[in-house]
Amino acid sequence: QVQLVESGGGLVQAGDSLRLSCAASGRTFSTYTMGWFRQAPGKEREFVAAVSWSAGRTTYADSVKGRFTISRDNAKNTVYLQMNTLKPEDTAVYYCAARVGGVTTAQTFYNYWGQGTQVTVSS
Repeated sequence: QVQLVESGGGLVQAGDSLRLSCAASGRTFSTYTMGWFRQAPGKEREFVAAVSWSAGRTTYADSVKGRFTISRDNAKNTVYLQMNTLKPEDTAVYYCAARVGGVTTAQTFYNYWGQGTQVTVSS
């Protein structure tokens, strides 16, 4: 069982940066693939980024590629999402998720989810 708690969201202006954190409980954090997803108002939840257990592999949605960076610190049981050059269309609730298995963009394969943190980008 893994419990995930996101933090770091807030209200920023377009062009600003934010770093989200997701702290995980459990001794097996280092064995999980970790992902970030987001859900904008009136839209379905979508994939943002994922990182393998060893951080050897990452993948990103096209909409954030080159602006967002996912990373993890297994010693701290934490995964991060560094978000640069934020745009108003990045406004959403951001969720951290974990799965046993390889990197995938499909949210149905993630077993554990956090409660989410709100990111609002003003123009």
